[in-house]
Amino acid sequence: MATIRLLLDEDVRPLLAEVLRERGCESRHVLELGRGGESDADQLAFAVHESRALLTHNIRDYLLLDRLYRTDRREHCGIILSEQLPFRELLRRTLRFVSRHTNADVRGRIFWLHE
Repeated sequence: MATIRLLLDEDVRPLLAEVLRERGCESRHVLELGRGGESDADQLAFAVHESRALLTHNIRDYLLLDRLYRTDRREHCGIILSEQLPFRELLRRTLRFVSRHTNADVRGRIFWLHE
């Protein structure tokens, strides 16, 4: 089973990428990659280029970008949305999500990190 390659948006704590990597998840944070301050559209395009699903707390803007991609018949590698959560809860939900999904599962889809 292919593990999900994640790109964490600027509004997600960079520590999450580190802890996910320590637990075997292929994850990078936009700040680690020198991409701070880039637009949401640019971050999503970069995630597509890198074949990574994007994890963000920026729900409204990424829902709009998903709609734009669908309208233009383009496909992203998945967008994972979450409200702001305490770090441990976000880590728990993210680990559970990546253990249950593959790159193929998330391609072109929106997911919510729920309980």
